[in-house]
Amino acid sequence: MAEIYSQKEKALIAPYVTNVDSDVFVLTNLPDVVKGALFSRYSRSPKTLRRLLLDEFILNAESGFNQIAGQMPAEDSSVAIKKAEEFYDRVLIGYGDDSVAELGGAHVACENVSQIAAKALEDPRIGISPLEKSTRYVIFNEKQGGKYLYYREPSIMAGPHAQLFEETCDMLFDEYSRLLPPITAYLKEKHPKDFDASDRAYDAAIRAKACDTLRVYLPAATQTNVGLFGNGRAFEYLIVKLRSQNLPEMQALAASIHGELTKHIPSFVKRAYGAHGDTQAEFLASQRKALSSIAKETLAAKTSGEKEVTLVSAPPEKDALLSVAASALYSQSDMPEAEVRAQLATQPQEKLIEIVRACVAGRGNRRHKPPRAFETVHYGYDVLGNFGIYRDLQRHRILTQERQLLTTKHGYDTPPILIEAGYEKDYKDAMKKADDAYRVLAKKSPEAAQYVVPFGYKIRWYVKLNLRELFHFAELRTSPQGHADYRRVAYEMYRLAAEKHPNLTAGMTYVNAEQTALERLDAEKRNDEKMRKTKDK
Repeated sequence: MAEIYSQKEKALIAPYVTNVDSDVFVLTNLPDVVKGALFSRYSRSPKTLRRLLLDEFILNAESGFNQIAGQMPAEDSSVAIKKAEEFYDRVLIGYGDDSVAELGGAHVACENVSQIAAKALEDPRIGISPLEKSTRYVIFNEKQGGKYLYYREPSIMAGPHAQLFEETCDMLFDEYSRLLPPITAYLKEKHPKDFDASDRAYDAAIRAKACDTLRVYLPAATQTNVGLFGNGRAFEYLIVKLRSQNLPEMQALAASIHGELTKHIPSFVKRAYGAHGDTQAEFLASQRKALSSIAKETLAAKTSGEKEVTLVSAPPEKDALLSVAASALYSQSDMPEAEVRAQLATQPQEKLIEIVRACVAGRGNRRHKPPRAFETVHYGYDVLGNFGIYRDLQRHRILTQERQLLTTKHGYDTPPILIEAGYEKDYKDAMKKADDAYRVLAKKSPEAAQYVVPFGYKIRWYVKLNLRELFHFAELRTSPQGHADYRRVAYEMYRLAAEKHPNLTAGMTYVNAEQTALERLDAEKRNDEKMRKTKDK
């Protein structure tokens, strides 16, 4: 039963909650530092949240609530806010738990960052949700002040190869821009408009296909915009990780993100610099340096294996079936997990398969997920795909992944459309020039040289994910509207798992191997229908 408040108390609380008389409500119109401190107290107080808000914040002069919440102008607002921040720091510090920093969040925009930096910003597995400017829906041939929008790496621009770097990047953007009209025309000729497609849907699908085809030209220096929503704890660690990087762009981003978050959730990111952040950044940097040194001493300098996808690790199917079956029945029993497993181990394999099938029976669409029992089985993959594929697939959160540096050593992919339209030689010439530039720049710094590598070149990365995530990953990333390149990789990951574990993957009924001419057309038709329904309303 909700606590009863007087009319005066209700009036004070009402602006900050969605209701004053229900057991379920949402906080509104409050700065993150207030919400964070309020929830911190909540965990160690017998009071209800609204009572805490009223007694210890709204009516507590020391808290500086009125100034922080913007309800009452202070004679000296900067002094009042400083005192308020000190109060909230004391409240938060009293709990000594990093999880407290998860109680405050922020939306951060990082604009005009390179693709290399964008991948670093999107690396966090939990706590931060990224959104990046799309190479499918945005044409990347804009200029400002007569210059294409790509990051000019300071150490390169200060060295003897600045002209080579700019000439190579300009050439890549020139080719991208030059080929956009003829590739668009070719696609329209190859795929005439359906009678049931609107001009808007058709043009959008053609444009997406042209951009998908030509993104192989874009160098990793291409500037993009990344939006991040996350909590203070995740941002603090992201800042520290960026600080530990060698590239100046990462260091500058760390300082900028920290500076802006200090204006919004200062109590949650203050440790990113200072003794705590300094030692953590130094540890990460020294760890990476030590491993790099050992790798150079230990591993032979050669490339082995050119398969796009290789299944590196997976348990025998019998063991995997037992793991899933035991975990699935564990919550339906009152026995220890070891006993459940021991009893199921005596059952015939058909019984284990029956249990697994029961977990996925009746799936109506890909959003109907198997239970967490499927998280007990893991698959490891080594993937060698173009950088464009990596950019798309990196965004999955619940998996372990490690990427190598972007180089030109593994060759590049050639989009079939470029071959069909007669531009294969032009493309190969451009890739050769980019390779030449990379090799020159890499002699001084392989890390900085990444910026000149086009999306078409291949990068190697390792992925480990559980069976439940593989359901989500394979069914989402093989859907017809996806980019043909990453659909191919996702399907191969599924195929290799299905080959190894046919009975465990049988429930992946929404994996789609169908080839689609214009990937976005059906999706754009559905958008038309949604817009019509919205207009009718």
